[in-house]
Amino acid sequence: MSTTERPRILVVGGGYVGLYAARRILKKMRYGEATVTVVDPRSYMTYQPFLPETAAGNISPRHVVVPLRRVLPKAEVLTGRVTTIDQDRKVASIAPLVGEAYELPFDYLVVALGAVSRTFPIPGLAEQGIGMKGIEEAIGLRNHVLEQLDKADSTTDEEIRRKALTFVFVGGGFAGAETIGEVEDLARDAAKYYNNVSREDMRFILVDAADKILPEVGPKLGQYGKEHLESRGVEIYLSTSMDSCVDGHVVLKNGLEVDSNTIVWTAGVKPNPVLSRYGLPLGPRGHVDCAPTLQVQGTDYIWAAGDNAQVPDLVGRKAGNENAWCPPNAQHALRQAKVLGDNVISGMRGFPQKDYSHGNKGAVAGLGLHKGVAMIVMGKMKIKVKGRLAWYMHRGYHGLAMPTWNRKVRVFADWTLGMFLKREVVSLGAMEHPREEFYEAAKPVPAAKPKAEKTEAKAS
Repeated sequence: MSTTERPRILVVGGGYVGLYAARRILKKMRYGEATVTVVDPRSYMTYQPFLPETAAGNISPRHVVVPLRRVLPKAEVLTGRVTTIDQDRKVASIAPLVGEAYELPFDYLVVALGAVSRTFPIPGLAEQGIGMKGIEEAIGLRNHVLEQLDKADSTTDEEIRRKALTFVFVGGGFAGAETIGEVEDLARDAAKYYNNVSREDMRFILVDAADKILPEVGPKLGQYGKEHLESRGVEIYLSTSMDSCVDGHVVLKNGLEVDSNTIVWTAGVKPNPVLSRYGLPLGPRGHVDCAPTLQVQGTDYIWAAGDNAQVPDLVGRKAGNENAWCPPNAQHALRQAKVLGDNVISGMRGFPQKDYSHGNKGAVAGLGLHKGVAMIVMGKMKIKVKGRLAWYMHRGYHGLAMPTWNRKVRVFADWTLGMFLKREVVSLGAMEHPREEFYEAAKPVPAAKPKAEKTEAKAS
C-alpha cells in the first residue's frame, strides 16, 4: 500500500462495476494524477451469468473469474473489507484478511459492493441451503450433485437413495431457472455412467412465490420456459414458498413435503447490508440513493452503481413511468461503470457530470445445452426467440460481455471442446477438505501408558 500525496480514488468492491469503473478511471487518468485503490475480500471478479454453466461443467471455474491484480496492474488491490466510512474525515476502515484493521484516507469514493442473497428466516435454510452468488458455490453445487449420484448408486437403503436423488430449487428468476436447467442436464448425462441410477429415479423441483418464472423475458417466453422444463420432468410449483427445510425435510406452503439433500436458494438478491454502516443515504430497499449522474445524493465526491445502487431509469421515466429504476443486471452494470468512471475523472478535474441513460436491450437466458429463451428490444419492437437460436444468442452475448480477451478466448475454447468431447462427470468433493486424508495419516498416535502405571492399576 503506497503512501502518496496524490489524491486517492477508493473503489469499494471488485465485482463487475468495481472492475470496469477502475479500468475506465485508469484509462482516462493522466500519469500520476491519482492513486486508484480497489478493496475486495476476493482477489478476483466473478462473471455471475456463467455460474450455472460452471455448475454444469460446461466452463472451467478458473475461466469465469478475472484476477484483479492482473487486469488492474496500475491500481492498488487490497484483499479485505471496508467495514466503515467516516465521511467527515474522508477515511475508510479496512479489515484485511489477516492482521489488525487500519484506516485508509481517500479523496473520492466509488461504492460497488454489489448484492448478496436475499434470504428469509426459514428454519433449516442456513444449515441446508446452497447459494449461487459465487464461483465457490457453483463448484460446490456441481461436486455435491455428483456426490449424491455416487451415494444413490452405492446404497441399498431406499430412503437414503430417494433423499439423495431429490433436488429442490427455490427461486424462478434467471439464476434459478438457468441453474436447474443446467444441473438437470448434468445429472441426466451423468446417470448414463451409473448402473443403479437413471434420470427417472431423480426428482427435480422448482419453487417460486411468484405466479410465473423468468419474468425478465416477459410472460410468453416465461410460459415457454416453464413448459420446456416441465417437459424434461421438472416439477414447478408457483405462487408457493418454502416453510422449512430442517435436516433436509422440505415443507412447502402448498402442503408438499419431500426429503432432499440438495436445496439450492436463488430467490433474489438484496444490497450488501454493510452499506448501512457507511452513513450513505439509502432507498427503501437498502440501495444507495443515487442521482442520474451516479453521484450519491447530497455528495460531490461519492459515486455508486450496480446492484447496490438505486439509479433512476431516465429512459423509462421519459416513457411516462415516473418511478422507473434501473434493474440490477449485467447490462446496466457494464454501462453504468463506464459512465461512473468518466464522471469520477470529470469530478476530479472540476468538469460537469454526465447523466446515465440506457434503454433496455432485452434479455437472454440458457436452460441447458442447446435450450434457451431470448427477448431482443429494437426500438418499440420486441423480438422473441426460443430454443437453440436463443441459446446461441445467450452464449454469444455473455461470451462477448466476459471481461478481458484472455477470458473470452478461454470460455469460447471450453465451449468448442464441449462440441467434440463428452461432459466431465467426475466429482471432486474431497477438494473442499484437502487435508483430511493427510491428517488421518499423520495425526499423533495416543501415547501408551508406562508399564509401572499399568502394574499399579492392577494392584489397586
